[in-house]
Amino acid sequence: MALLHKATITPTKLELLAAWLPSRPWFDGDGSGAVAKVAAARFDDPAGRVGIETMLVRAGDGPVLHVPLTYRDAPLDGAEAYLVGTTDHSVLGKRWVYDATGDPVYLAQLAEVIRSAGHEAAEEFGDGESREPELKLTGSGATVPPVDAVTAHRDGDPTVVEAGDVTLTVNRVPLIAVDPDDAGVLTACWSGQEAPVVLVHLHTR
Repeated sequence: MALLHKATITPTKLELLAAWLPSRPWFDGDGSGAVAKVAAARFDDPAGRVGIETMLVRAGDGPVLHVPLTYRDAPLDGAEAYLVGTTDHSVLGKRWVYDATGDPVYLAQLAEVIRSAGHEAAEEFGDGESREPELKLTGSGATVPPVDAVTAHRDGDPTVVEAGDVTLTVNRVPLIAVDPDDAGVLTACWSGQEAPVVLVHLHTR
């Protein structure tokens, strides 16, 4: 379960992304305009320390972009290249926001969801109120070795991340075509996109 807070965030996540996305080599959209959220869902960090969110956004008339993020209460050592920015959270205080493709906690949870044919986490506020995720995530099931530290990272579309014996190919523009025989994928559906699209391929060496 992902624990949420009814809080004010300054700047907002979308404001951070509006400044950060145009600097990415895979960005496609209006770099001078606002970024709109299409859908989002969470993964659960078993240690309860890192917020993990898969966001789909669009800049102007550009395509839907896949932007996974992590939220931390302190800087992640060695991850300066993946820092999107910082926010002030009215409940949790200062938060460091990272491109999750460079965060080992996200990569481990992503691999686990794919391995276990899992789904997005249930979302609940501290008062017990629940919220239905806007994004339905599904792992295909696969044989996956442990995933921990990032050993190589190539930004682009796709972004290719190596973590030990695992290679994760993160589609920044979701792929519409899904091969039913394809093993080791994370797919997504949302309102207006009921047919599953591929967000991530996982390969082992």
